[in-house]
This record gives sequence, structure tokens and C-alpha cells, in this order.
Amino acid sequence: MVENNQLKNKMKIKIVKNGPYIVSGGVPLYEETIITDEAGHTKDLVDEKEFPPQNTYTLCRCGESKDKPYCDGTHTQKNFDGTETASRKPYIKKAEIFEGPELRLTDAHEFCDHSRFCLRSGGIRNLIGKSDDPEARQTAIEEAMICPSGRLVLWDKNTGKPFEKEFKPSIVLVHDEQKKCQGPIWVRGEIPLESADGTLYEARNRVTLCRCGKSENKPYCDGSHWMTAEQKLKFRKKWGLDDNKETDENPES
Repeated sequence: MVENNQLKNKMKIKIVKNGPYIVSGGVPLYEETIITDEAGHTKDLVDEKEFPPQNTYTLCRCGESKDKPYCDGTHTQKNFDGTETASRKPYIKKAEIFEGPELRLTDAHEFCDHSRFCLRSGGIRNLIGKSDDPEARQTAIEEAMICPSGRLVLWDKNTGKPFEKEFKPSIVLVHDEQKKCQGPIWVRGEIPLESADGTLYEARNRVTLCRCGKSENKPYCDGSHWMTAEQKLKFRKKWGLDDNKETDENPES
């Protein structure tokens, strides 16, 4: 933990107005691919690549760079609108609470990047409802801990502590093989994220940032890299997100 704190003191992601993410402090950069189980549900991520270490680098945010994942200045030619629209409320104030026998789920729907890790074995809410069963409990814990966006946090009702992996500060470029597209930028280990206006977002163990340029919840990913406008609208309606300012043939979440 001390080592992580020392690393984080040097690391930062700075959002440039209508431009890229400037990553400083020697943040390790990886690429990982989402894998699925026999039923076709996303289950985990596997390592694909580690990029050469750099003290400072810029990551494309508009989705149009010819030198991905790095920025090549194309955002200026495309007149990219990177306006940050995400709420600045702390996670816990956004989150809905769902109770089970032994587990408590906090769920901040607007953070969802639609990586779909919470759908295995009937879905995480079904599993939490049966969390006095050891197998259901373990699967629910796995689903929550692998949720890249940090939308889902699972808590032990006996200890009051969350189930979290202790990630070393790092960035992962997610590839969604099932959807045949590049996914979000997964930021791990509470790396500070600074807005274009100089203020800091809440530092969290898991967040996902948009890199396709289409998110309606910038700087965070909202699944726009694969979802249609209709799918996103259905998600917003399902969770009442339009009431606060996203399918369900299968809501993918």
C-alpha cells in the first residue's frame, strides 16, 4: 500500500479541453482482451501486450487518431467536442443499494461501460439474493471485482468492507472481442484524474474512460463504442438516469 501511494503521488491523468489525456508519472500501459465463458458471458480479461514504459504520453480521446492508442493531433482537424458532462458527485452518493443475506451491492448506474461482467449465472442481483450460498456468494464477488468501470462495488455485511483487488496504479486498453471493437481505457489503482478545468475527479480503484469520442458521460465510458442510440436510451430509461440530469431484451448490464 505504501508503494502504491508513492507511485500515485507522481502519477496523473490530465484531460485536455477537446483534446487527449496526458498521462504523466510513468504509468504502466497494458492491453487486455475480454474473454467469455461457455455460455457466452464475459468472465475475465487476459493480458495481450505491455507497452514500452514512458514517463509521459498522450492517449487519444477523440477516437480518430491514426496512431492509436496515442494522440496524433487529429482531434484538432475533426473539431472534437470533448466536453466533460459527468456528474462530480461522489460515487456513494450516486449509488443505489441492493441487499442480500450476506452481501450488499452499491450500484452507480451512470458509470456502466457495458463490459457485461455482471450477467453470469443469472446476474449479480440474483446471486446476491442467494449470497448465503457459498457458490453464489463467490460468483457475485468475482463479478463485482472484475467490473472495470467501478459501477458495482460489493460489500461484506459482516465486516462492512468492500471486496476490491489491490491494483497497482496502471492503465489498461480494453479490447472487446465479443463486440469486435476496442473498449474503454481502464484506469486502476486510484490514479488522480484532473479535469480540463483543473479540478480533480474522485479517485477510485476502478474507472473506465472514453476513447471512442462518443460517450455522453465524458470523460467516462458509457458503452458508446458498441451500443446504438436506441440501446443506450433503453438503458437510461431502465435505471431512471434521464430523471436525474442508460437494454432489456438483454440489458447487457
